[in-house]
Amino acid sequence: MNTRNDSGDGQPAACDRILRAAHDLFYSDGVRATGIDRVIAESGVAKLTFYRHYPSKNHLVCAYLNDRHQRWMAWFVEALARHGGRPEAISLAVGEWLHDPGYRGCAFINSVGELGSALPEVAEIARSHKADMTAAIAAVLPTSRQRAKLAQAVALAIDGAIVRAQFDGSPDAALAALDRIVKALLKTS
Repeated sequence: MNTRNDSGDGQPAACDRILRAAHDLFYSDGVRATGIDRVIAESGVAKLTFYRHYPSKNHLVCAYLNDRHQRWMAWFVEALARHGGRPEAISLAVGEWLHDPGYRGCAFINSVGELGSALPEVAEIARSHKADMTAAIAAVLPTSRQRAKLAQAVALAIDGAIVRAQFDGSPDAALAALDRIVKALLKTS
């Protein structure tokens, strides 16, 4: 339904413009705070074009989260590799993200908080995202019988750091705590 391609004039296809506008607005302002009319205006498409690609806001929210998942996971895996592909890379990669000027928390945690009970698909997408994030973490941990459980604990610590960094105003304390947790978990494994 949502094919991505160029419109022929060098401009992204309408579907891509809608998704990009939704991504930026949903992530910066929140899903509930962002109305469809605003997405339509920001993407520069007609209302009919919008509804041809996304029959409802719920469809757009799910498309946004799936797109965010693909982009974020590609970045995270690359960042872990760029920072050495070892356990130390975890805090460095997360720190890179938390220090980004556009950082506004985890799109999946935020969306579940806003829509989890109203739109169960959001929680499903978030669970899948967190499972993939945990697998990426496991890939940089030492091989052991406890590797999967250790990766789950580190993923939970990352989620805590994400939330803490949102309300602290600076991610430094959250990152220092995350680094301590990762080191402590590695010592006990």
